[in-house]
Formats: sequence, structure tokens, C-alpha cells
Amino acid sequence: MKSSQFFSFLEKSANKFNDLFKDVSKFNSVKLISHLDTDGITAASIFIKSLERANIIHSVSIVPTLDSETIESLCKDDADVFVFTDLGSGQISLIQERITDKPVFILDHHTLEETKINKNITHVNPHLFDIDGGTQISGSGVVYFFCKALNPINKDLAHLAIIGAIGDVQESRGFKPLNKLILDEAITNKKIKVTNSLRLFGIETRPLHKVLEFSSDPFIPGVSGSESGSIQFLQEIGIEPKKNDTGHEYNYNNWKKMSDLNKEEIKKLHSAIIMKRMEEKNPEDIFGPVYSLIDEKPETPFRDIREFSTLLNSCGRMGNSSLGIGVCLDNPKIKKKALRNLTQYRKQIINALEWFHANRGTSRIIEGDGYVIINAKENILHTIIGTLASILSKGKFFPEGTLILSLARNSNELTKVSLRVTSLKPMFDIDLRKVINKITVSVGGESGGHQYASGAVIETIKENVFIDAAKKVLSNGFEN
Repeated sequence: MKSSQFFSFLEKSANKFNDLFKDVSKFNSVKLISHLDTDGITAASIFIKSLERANIIHSVSIVPTLDSETIESLCKDDADVFVFTDLGSGQISLIQERITDKPVFILDHHTLEETKINKNITHVNPHLFDIDGGTQISGSGVVYFFCKALNPINKDLAHLAIIGAIGDVQESRGFKPLNKLILDEAITNKKIKVTNSLRLFGIETRPLHKVLEFSSDPFIPGVSGSESGSIQFLQEIGIEPKKNDTGHEYNYNNWKKMSDLNKEEIKKLHSAIIMKRMEEKNPEDIFGPVYSLIDEKPETPFRDIREFSTLLNSCGRMGNSSLGIGVCLDNPKIKKKALRNLTQYRKQIINALEWFHANRGTSRIIEGDGYVIINAKENILHTIIGTLASILSKGKFFPEGTLILSLARNSNELTKVSLRVTSLKPMFDIDLRKVINKITVSVGGESGGHQYASGAVIETIKENVFIDAAKKVLSNGFEN
């Protein structure tokens, strides 16, 4: 019933959009604003392709956050219609204060701001129909259904919404109903193939020993986090990590990938990983659905959807969102540029992790009872700080249930804040949106996000006050 009401409203909203552009003398251009992460980039890409097919003039802005200053700048655009994708639901007041005389469409899945909505705004959000936008459908999923309602031809874009959902961490050994509906359409379109296999990140592109070394879900004791441990593990089970020795030890081409193993070696690897995990809660929990893009070449970052998602995220985080959109629209030249961008992104992640390890035990990293506060200041990109927090939350750096609050500054005297909790699965009854909001209220910043991944933007001069407030709130742990 809830989903039928959601789809009915979504179709009415799409019809309203289509009706506007029947009169080209009044409406012939769109300003599209989206978020810089994977979900935001795929959402924007779906909408852009739909606009191109409808021959509607458009311009695009991809933003890290939708604060008052950003909205003030965006609303100066002379477009006839404004569309916000994967953001906007938490900033409705700011939007309608500044855009009063033009149609606005907000297609989002984040938590709602409780406020009266002006007549010029059409707000499409699953939460309005008691559907959880944090697990049931992503921002790109909302946009996909909207664009399919605009024109059924857009159903061939379903795979982009699945990439967005995986980027938004909405896949957990499968999808919930609305995302599952999109996945089924992508499979029918012969865009996505699903296989039940070993769930390890990087299988398409990385040497096998590196795949094992960087595996955090599943965690492999004695192997995860250790290059020497992963090499020794393979040798002990009779799998030689390297191909025929050519004398170039550090050439990735000389190391075996998963695709180089025969069936017997793969079985041997599966059994050995399970044996290594016998002290874990679910040692056999290493298999599950693996999603591949059929049209993409094997052994590239575009084949496996989790790797594709990471590549798109790297584009946004490095300030090159246009590359991500070009990749989604299958531009070969842009794909090559995106690969180079991915290399730079990985270097930034390595730098961030090195900074973290070098500063543990200093005043910049506060380790309290059940929480950690990381104040990177200018040492880590503000677009990367959330990624660092996510990596730390998925590894074995801190006990399960530890709240990780991280801060990094941008160039506008503002500080980006990210909040995560250490757990491989959503086991804890906590809403990080409420936690971050409780802290942020004390300094007058802006906050939002999802149940298990939230963030905020505060004035840099208020960092110390914010951190003091955070200590008090985070020390209460799951009582928030």
C-alpha cells in the first residue's frame, strides 16, 4: 500500500514536470543540482540522459553539501525549472526562501525537514510514504522511477540506480523490495548479471594477495591488513601468488588475479578462508550476490559494480564529478581520465590513513570511552574525511560499537564533519542522524545523512566548542 501510494504520487509529479515543458515559450531549461557521491552522480546521470532524450536545455552543478551559501549561489541561475537530486529534503526552508517564483522538483531519499512546503515545490521522497530511504531506495532510485515515469524509454537506465544504491551501502546480501524491483529491471535489460560468489572487493582488478590483504568484510584473521600474511596464506594452501617469475617483483601484471585460478584452486581458497575465520561469529559468511555490468570489459574497474561505485565516488571526492557523469554516460575518453583520477584518489586515501596512524596518541585524535574524535584540520581533504571514517569503521581499528567522529576543513572557513559507527552490519539500535544533530545544534551548524552514516557542516572557528559538545554526547553512546 505504501509503495503504491509512493508510485502514484511519483507519476503525478512526473506528469507535472512533463506538462511544464509543453509550453516551450515559458519553460525550456533546467538547472540540475546533485550531490558529489556515487548516488548523487548516478542520480544526476539518469536525469541528464532523460533531459537529453527530451531535448531539454540543462546545466548541472554537483555540490558537496547544500548549505545556505551554496543555495544562494545556485538560485542566481536563470533556468526555468530547478531540480535537486539526492539532496534537498533537509534544506527545503533554505530552498524555498530563495527560489520563490520558479518550479522546483526535489527528488531525494534523505531525512525530511519538517516544514510547510510552498506551492512551487514538488517534493518526492519515500519517507513521505513511510518508506525508509536509508535501506529501501537510494536517491538515484527515486530519480530512476521518476524518469521512467517521464518516459518509459528511460527504463534502460536501471543499472545506474543499482550502482547508486550499492554506493549508498543499501545492499546487504541482496536488496530490499524497491531496490530489488530496480535490480530485476536491470537484469531484464541485460545490463546486470548477478552471481553467488566470494564477496571480496577488487577481484576484477587487483592481484589476489592484495584482494585478501585489503579484505575487511569478510575479515580474514592473519591475512586482512597484512601483505606478507596474505602471500604466506596463499603459499601455505598451495597457490603460488605470482605467475612465472619475470624478474619484475612489483609489476602487478606478474601477480595472479582471481581469474588466473582454476576451479580446484578456487575451491581450495574458499575452504582455507573459512578455516581462517573459525573464531569469527559466522566463518562461512563469505559468499553472496556479486553484481557485474555485462557491457563492461572484465578485469577493469567498470565491470564489478562495487568497484564501479568506488570509481564514481573518487570522481566526486576529487572534485571531478563531470568525469563520473561521463563514465555513467559511457564516454570512452572520459573513462580513461576517470581511471587516472582513481589513481590520485587512492593516493589521497593512503595519505589520510598514514596521517591517522602517525597522529594516534596526539591531541588531534581523541580516543574516549566508546568514541573517537579525529580532527584532521587541513591535513585531509574535506571530501575525503568521510571516506576515512568509513574505512576505520569497517576495519579492526576499534571495538564494535565505537562512534567515529571526523573533521576536516575546506577553503571557505567551514569544517566538514562525518560520523560513523564501527560495525560490519547494522547491529546497533542507533540513529547517527539524531546524534550528529544533537551535537551540531550547540554550534548552529547544518546536519543530515542516514541512520548509520551522518554528517554536518560547521564554522571552523567553532570547532573547539563542537568537539567539547561531541565529547558529552558521544560519551552516552547508544543512549542518544
